Amino acid sequence: MKTSSHNDDADSRREHIIDSDQIPSKHSDTSSLVSVERVQWTKQREFILSVAGGFIGLGNVWRFPYLCYKNGGGAFLIPYLIFLVCGGIPIFLLEIGMGQFMSRGGIEAWGLVPCFKGIGWASLVIVFWLNVYYIVILAWNLFYLFQSFSKVLPWSVCTNWWNSECCTVEMGMNNATGKQALIKPETCPDNATATYPEEEYWKLRVLQLSDGLGNPDGFQWELVATLAVSWIICYGCIWKGVKSTGKSVYVTSTFPLVMLLILLVRGLTLPGASKGIEFYIKPNLTALGEPRVWIDAGTQIFFSYAICLGSLTSLGSYNKFSFNSYKWCMILSGFNSGASIVSGFAIFSVLGFMAHSMGVEVGDVAEKGPGLAFIAYPRAINMMPLPQLWAVLFFVMLLLLGLASQYVAVEGMCTMIVDLNPHYWQKTKMRRPLLVAGACFFCFLAALPMVTKGGMYVFQLADTFGASGLCLLWVAFFECAIVAWVYGREKFYNDLYYMFGHKMDVRQWPWPIFGYMWQYVTPIICAATFGYFLGSNYIVNWTPTTYDKYEYPWWGECIGMFMAGSSIFCIPIYFIGAYYKADGNSWSEKWANMTRCVYPPHHPYNQKGFEKEQLMSSIGSSSTQLPTYSQTLTNGNNFAH
Repeated sequence: MKTSSHNDDADSRREHIIDSDQIPSKHSDTSSLVSVERVQWTKQREFILSVAGGFIGLGNVWRFPYLCYKNGGGAFLIPYLIFLVCGGIPIFLLEIGMGQFMSRGGIEAWGLVPCFKGIGWASLVIVFWLNVYYIVILAWNLFYLFQSFSKVLPWSVCTNWWNSECCTVEMGMNNATGKQALIKPETCPDNATATYPEEEYWKLRVLQLSDGLGNPDGFQWELVATLAVSWIICYGCIWKGVKSTGKSVYVTSTFPLVMLLILLVRGLTLPGASKGIEFYIKPNLTALGEPRVWIDAGTQIFFSYAICLGSLTSLGSYNKFSFNSYKWCMILSGFNSGASIVSGFAIFSVLGFMAHSMGVEVGDVAEKGPGLAFIAYPRAINMMPLPQLWAVLFFVMLLLLGLASQYVAVEGMCTMIVDLNPHYWQKTKMRRPLLVAGACFFCFLAALPMVTKGGMYVFQLADTFGASGLCLLWVAFFECAIVAWVYGREKFYNDLYYMFGHKMDVRQWPWPIFGYMWQYVTPIICAATFGYFLGSNYIVNWTPTTYDKYEYPWWGECIGMFMAGSSIFCIPIYFIGAYYKADGNSWSEKWANMTRCVYPPHHPYNQKGFEKEQLMSSIGSSSTQLPTYSQTLTNGNNFAH
């Protein structure tokens, strides 16, 4: 009886494995299911540099430092580290591991639980919105970079054609506040305030900002040109897939870090640097009682680790099957967070110098987001010797930081599309490059409204709704919950062991802790944060979307909600469709068919000679007798992946 029960159990589990006999041969003429050999990284360091470039981006330079000082300085590191351990690292490991195990991008990797491929489609929509608006920042940056070669930096003076009568660089004591402030020019109207030339250059020259979302007021043609150049550079980095991406990352993932270190050393040697650093790290523990601090910490982790976009899954899918990705993921996690903290020192040392030179507090000159990169930092550069040199170094660093993140996201998006029908896209050498070109051109067209004179308002909508923390939290919840509860936490750990167990047994302490994170901690944190964010901003208290002092109209809010809903509803819609298509008369029969694993034809589990019986009898246990991929190759079952 005991033996029979064991065999029945093994048979039931075996249903989750596609039999290799059911797969068309490589030379079959009959189906698009013909297996296609997966392209892999030429060298594993290309994967490491690609991941590093993908998540060490502009957010590390301009978002993390601002959030840190805004939310209690050094005290902000407490919620940041909690979300890092409970959310960022577990999901990072999950996505890389799943992509490597399935050798598929963000959609087809969900063959683990096919009825939840909507998670992959949601990621595809989110990364599409991200690709559309993120590269606009590179267009702004190129505009500044080109102007950095001018004899006189155009944002440093008030004598240009775009400057208003309120532009000034003169500082004086404000008797009302007792602080240093701009001296209002006599020609400035009574109802206006004095403005810095850097602020006017940003709003009146670069953006040529209109009065609202409903008034695009034509294209800013110089930005259209820099946007086109940005996309051409991006295409040049990825047009051959991982073969070209793997070479590009040697420059785009290393040079910005060298520039960051140069700026850090320069910043620390400036007078007043200690004032800025103190402002950056001085802890204010009372801030930890504010829910917004925890929301900011969570969203920063999700953005800086590029999780829930499908890109990490796609990058992992090009790994060798036996590569020890977990070890390197842990190293990269520390590297990513370390880069954020170091960039804070680089930025705030310079802001401290600027505050010292102007005789004001650091908080008076600190900006967030684009304001930090395109207003505050250029103002600080104006005060340095050889300002053109430092301007070029700064904007080249931003260009390469943003470019690496951009083309990794585009590569992830294209990989997801190619994997839907790999036989078609890889039939000739030109099909995939043409797909990448088409994707780049389509995203370029979609971004054109953001380079009109009202484009900043469109940009803010995409940033707030299209690839928002709300959408990422939604996807993160389902990713963890489905793998841990539906596919099975222990089963997935055995899959990981099969890949690289000969190098590191992930079933031994402390690695299983991440499985429990997927099963309990991360879904709870994501659900709680999602619920609080939704309730506090849209249900209990409606918080209108704003840019500067402009409040968006109701129809603008509707556009934003459409952007968010376009990804959020992918998961339930796909699930409902899968339910109605599934075979079976009862819910239990349909559920069994909907959740049956579909491994790719070239997957080792599907190869003849694979020791299925031994593996399947070990699923759900911590048996040390489970063979690894490396061991099966050593034993003569040479089915190369």
